[in-house]
Formats: sequence, C-alpha cells, structure tokens
Amino acid sequence: MQVSKWGDSLAVRLPQTLVDQLGLKEGDELNVVAASNGVLEIETREQQRRRALDRMAERSWTLPEGYRFDRDEANER
Repeated sequence: MQVSKWGDSLAVRLPQTLVDQLGLKEGDELNVVAASNGVLEIETREQQRRRALDRMAERSWTLPEGYRFDRDEANER
C-alpha cells in the first residue's frame, strides 16, 4: 500500500481483498490499536464494542435488585 497526501492529511488505500476480509463499507471507522515494527493492528468500531462487552461480561457483575439507571441523576452536578 502506498501512503498518499489527502488534503492536510495522509491516507492509505486498502486493497479490496482486505476490505472484503474485514467486511468494511464506506463510512466505517477503524481504530489503530497497536503499531510496531511497521505493522498496524486495527479493529472496527463494532469489534471494539464487542470486545468491551465481552470484558464486562467476564466480570459477571450483577445489578442490585430494583436498580434503575437515571441519566438525569447521573449527569447532575
């Protein structure tokens, strides 16, 4: 892949085989989660969300009986 100038930024065009492998479509967001020795590790927002949910599920937290989240109460200052 070649790095190209795109406005004030740099961009990399992804080969179609990689796009298909990752199941990407226009507008998807990717996060670089690791970079070393010229290798980038990326994940999609959906993969990031699933990873976070899996980590929360591993903790086996339970909510107190009758618990109800109140956004207004949580945001009070």
